[in-house]
Amino acid sequence: MKSTAPFKELVSEESKPLRAFALKLTHDQEEANDLLQDTMLKAFVNEEKFSEGTNLKGWLYTIMKNIFINKYRRAMKSAIFNDDTDNQYYINSGSNISRNEGDSNLVMKDVSSAISDLSENLRTPFLLSYTGYKYEEIAHRLQIPLGTVKVRIHNARKELMKKLAVYKTK
Repeated sequence: MKSTAPFKELVSEESKPLRAFALKLTHDQEEANDLLQDTMLKAFVNEEKFSEGTNLKGWLYTIMKNIFINKYRRAMKSAIFNDDTDNQYYINSGSNISRNEGDSNLVMKDVSSAISDLSENLRTPFLLSYTGYKYEEIAHRLQIPLGTVKVRIHNARKELMKKLAVYKTK
């Protein structure tokens, strides 16, 4: 883990705004400190991947956001349901539970409709991104510049947010 002094200083200068961002993501001081520490460590370990002239602040925020998302996904996969009811009622009554999925079906119908209403040049990159393709893969597959892919996905998200504003929660 070789890190140059100027790089360390530049990264350290961003620690205060990064801490605020971490707190905004986690809503917990200890978790925010852990997230900041993980971000700094990853930045120092991957210093050679940082290109001179690149937006350092954006690079660090991206690292932090990705660490947070990965931890969240891991936590959701390993979530354990504790049934504290007598005779573990909820666990044992699983076959007797029926869910009303009417609301979620209507929401999905609206989302699908909003996506279908997007112009083809916005819809295709957006759907490829949504299904897990990286921006570079989308650019290669559609034979368009990387910047164009990013702009189209951004514009598709903006348009979808407008169309689906009724579902926005505070």
